[in-house]
Amino acid sequence: MINPAEIKQEFIKSRDKLFRNPVLQKDAFRFCVAYTLLVEEHIFMIVGQEKPDFALASAGSFSRRELSPYSDIDIMFIAERIEDSEEKIRSFVQLLWDCGIEVSHTTRDFYDIEKFLNKDLHTFTQFFETRFLLGNEKVYKDWNAQLFSSIATQNMPELLFEFFRDIEARYNKYGKSAKTLEPNLKMSAGGLRDLHAVEWMYSLKNGILLTEQSEITQAESFVHRLREEKVTSANECKSVLDSYRFVLNVRNMLHLISKQRNDRLEFRAQTKIARLLNYKGDSSVQNFMRSYFQAANTLNRFSKTMIRRYEEEIAYPLSAFLAVDLDEDFSLKGSTLSIKHSNLLSLSDILRAFYYRGLYSARFDENLRSLAIQSIENIEQTENSGGSEARSSVFFREILRLPKNVGETLINMNELGVLQLIMPEFGDLVGFFQAGVYHNYTADEHTLIAISNVENLYGKESELGRIYTSLKEKEILYLAILLHDIAKPVSVSGHEIIGAEIASSVMYRLGYDEKETEQVSFLVANHLVMEQIAFRRNLNDPVTLNNFTAKFSSVKDLDLLYLITYADLSAVNPVVWTEWKSDLLAELYRKAKAMLVEQLTGEELLFSSTISFPQADADPSMQRHIESIDDIGYVQHFSEEEILSHLKEISKGLSLSVFFKQVNVFTNITIIAKDSPSLLSRLCGVLSINDLNIHDARIFTRKDGIVIDSFNVTDFRTHKLVEVERYEKIENDLRAVIEGSFQLLQEFKRMKSKWWRIENKFFKRSGKVKIAFEEHDKFTIIDVFSPDRLGLLYQITRKLSELGLSIYFAKISTKADDVVDSFYLLDRNGKKVSQNDYEFIKFELNSAIEQML
Repeated sequence: MINPAEIKQEFIKSRDKLFRNPVLQKDAFRFCVAYTLLVEEHIFMIVGQEKPDFALASAGSFSRRELSPYSDIDIMFIAERIEDSEEKIRSFVQLLWDCGIEVSHTTRDFYDIEKFLNKDLHTFTQFFETRFLLGNEKVYKDWNAQLFSSIATQNMPELLFEFFRDIEARYNKYGKSAKTLEPNLKMSAGGLRDLHAVEWMYSLKNGILLTEQSEITQAESFVHRLREEKVTSANECKSVLDSYRFVLNVRNMLHLISKQRNDRLEFRAQTKIARLLNYKGDSSVQNFMRSYFQAANTLNRFSKTMIRRYEEEIAYPLSAFLAVDLDEDFSLKGSTLSIKHSNLLSLSDILRAFYYRGLYSARFDENLRSLAIQSIENIEQTENSGGSEARSSVFFREILRLPKNVGETLINMNELGVLQLIMPEFGDLVGFFQAGVYHNYTADEHTLIAISNVENLYGKESELGRIYTSLKEKEILYLAILLHDIAKPVSVSGHEIIGAEIASSVMYRLGYDEKETEQVSFLVANHLVMEQIAFRRNLNDPVTLNNFTAKFSSVKDLDLLYLITYADLSAVNPVVWTEWKSDLLAELYRKAKAMLVEQLTGEELLFSSTISFPQADADPSMQRHIESIDDIGYVQHFSEEEILSHLKEISKGLSLSVFFKQVNVFTNITIIAKDSPSLLSRLCGVLSINDLNIHDARIFTRKDGIVIDSFNVTDFRTHKLVEVERYEKIENDLRAVIEGSFQLLQEFKRMKSKWWRIENKFFKRSGKVKIAFEEHDKFTIIDVFSPDRLGLLYQITRKLSELGLSIYFAKISTKADDVVDSFYLLDRNGKKVSQNDYEFIKFELNSAIEQML
């Protein structure tokens, strides 16, 4: 009779000893096999003497003998009729749990094979990952026989396409790039599941189970099988196995430091694991993650290649007679590119192969792929490209002139290390990253996604789509995007200036003329300018428009910068490119283009828009109202109908009027009140304590002191529109603070205790505060860079008010959990702020913000 308490105690003791073993921790395969065997041994000890009618099998990573420390211990009960064995199965599971083996179990009968094949392919593929443990072995063998016979009767191409859709759904959920900065080690592209997918494809195609009773992992067994069958080269097999071992080891470490199942490699964990894996120095995390990205890239590339190969073999088999010779070296059969010889390739040969790959939307066959990898390694080791640099440059330029697939081709080149051979400066971008939730990818991946994103504009009806589609020569655009972040590994701060110099030398080396070189250098140097002005400056300020437009010698340069800005922002993070940012950039583009085409100044452009109000000519009171606001942006920001409603409310003589409306993804709140000390600060405070995130603020003041302030806000928690039901409370709070019956500072302090928990969830806890001043003809502009916090704008505006500074315009630009608040200021005498006061203002603002961090 077994003693569950004793077995549990002994199991936990043995498990914890294994988890502390430093030798096993360094070898993922040995660790996982040891842990799997430990669990199997205890299962046999607990229920091994039983002779049930059903089969008990391990499943998932348990069956693969790749059990990570806190992975689910999956077991499967297989019976001809589950109903007959339910009570026995329940007692098995309960006993295992009592003995410390916390299994996750499923029950399957033979009917489930057909059921899941037709309704849930994701679950069905898991049936191929089982290993017999104990019980009725005949039932287990009959189950597997029926499993494979069910596939034989299916339409294999249809089954495969469903399988490919399942893979695509996984990528869409967990990340389709192997260079995501906080990857899911199991499910993201380049994760463990990528090799599992190849194994499942192999099982489907060949009708066999890969699980064996030998004491090695399934990954080792499978890759050894591929090498023996010469499915791929020995070097490739070693590379894949080493990469899988590395990712599995990182997963094991992540489980151990988390003390629970955890597959998301977050920034904090990266620092800890880098230290555990003995990466040292200031760049330890960068170097560790570069190793990870290299391993993930290898797994993802191998998975994509094998899956596409199986797809063509099973779904689209083509006769060898259909091969077409492209030149003396390469031929094309269907969408597979082949090499006609086995000689090592020069760099120009490799680039020619990639040119054909992009031109025909093809893939390399296994011989060409292996030969290309061998040739690249030879070039790297001998530093001999095997041909003239000029010839290589010609083929590289041809790739950039492809009518389609430029981004995808460059991504494939980068995966094999070709891009850094033609452009060594690009090598420093590979695996380089900036930690933070704003950036989602490594710098090299971000750059190449940016090119793909701009390519996807082709044929679109949007303004950006029309600009891109009408662009006859796109080579300069692609080069500028390719080089826009080239200097980030040198210095993130000022990378656009250093990058322009690097771009010039790269362009010269590639054989471009002076005009083309200057154009790319200009675009790299200014690739941040358009977003900085659109998101931080008043687009109805003639000085801003004049300064921006003065940078361009032609509309074409403006078009290119607009496209680069879109490409850059859209490739940072899936949520960065918002409708609001799109609208701001479009507004700046249209105004700048009109000024360039019609040769207008900013003043002339804005004046022409103010005279388009026919109602103002017919209504003297409206004319006086508009003229009393010394900001031409007022009539740009509000419609004629809205201005009439403002005039009507002002005539009532109320202490406060509030208008709510929905504007795209924002709730717009317009407030009309009599100006008073720190009014903007108090309004921001009320919005903050109502859990509203302020995205921008427009301040318009009449000569008689009536203020019309407009805020675009969203709900802080949901990032969505503010519910209509909350309008009344917001208005009541605004009225109370205007009338002085609301103790805002006390309420703000009270709310901070509530926000603390929310901020821990949504915001990083540390970050640098930076404050910069910029001169303007009429105002002093101040930019405040800070980690975001609830109530940050209230804190800043309150401090500015205390310093006697009046805010005439404010714009808030958010980048994930960082924010840039920009203010147009005058001092208490209506003058620009003295430069002598800059340091004092910086100190005071820094102190106020630090209290919130």
